[in-house]
Amino acid sequence: MSRAAVPGLPSPHPIGELLPALFADDDFAQRFTAGLDTVLAPVFATLDSLPAYFRPRLAPADFLDWLASWVAVDVDPAWPEEVRRTVVGRAVELHRWRGTRRGLVERLRLVLDAGAEIIDGGGVSWSTAPGAAPLPASSGEVLIRVWPLHGAELDEDQVLSVVTAGCPVHLTCRVEILPGPPGRAED
Repeated sequence: MSRAAVPGLPSPHPIGELLPALFADDDFAQRFTAGLDTVLAPVFATLDSLPAYFRPRLAPADFLDWLASWVAVDVDPAWPEEVRRTVVGRAVELHRWRGTRRGLVERLRLVLDAGAEIIDGGGVSWSTAPGAAPLPASSGEVLIRVWPLHGAELDEDQVLSVVTAGCPVHLTCRVEILPGPPGRAED
């Protein structure tokens, strides 16, 4: 529901009370200004609560996507409202870690409630032996294993969308969706 469509929203500053005494008892003037009060009440209510519009946890739902555009965050309207609020609220942190292992793992956890393991092919090699032959060049492929954290199955298109948005463009990202966390070898 639009804030302008709240029935009976009172104006904090009724215009009829601000008229000169001559019009205080004039029925037409009071009814006319009451009509203006009805139009202006949502404007006053919005301006009075303006600081809340800039806080993702408090902003009205219809304002949240616009707020997301201000902080350069792509939110999917299909995401639950709480997820969108969290992503917008953590925009600076997510931008700071974008394109990194940590950033991708965190975005998958926030958006899809998914765990992730990222296996990077690496791009640097070294040797302790002088003159040793260099290792073969890295393929530039990153393997991303993703699994649900709390039992619900993951939607492949949503996983690919999040990975595509967070994976550096110069790398090829291969995604595997697992039913649960990968087994770890015992040490």
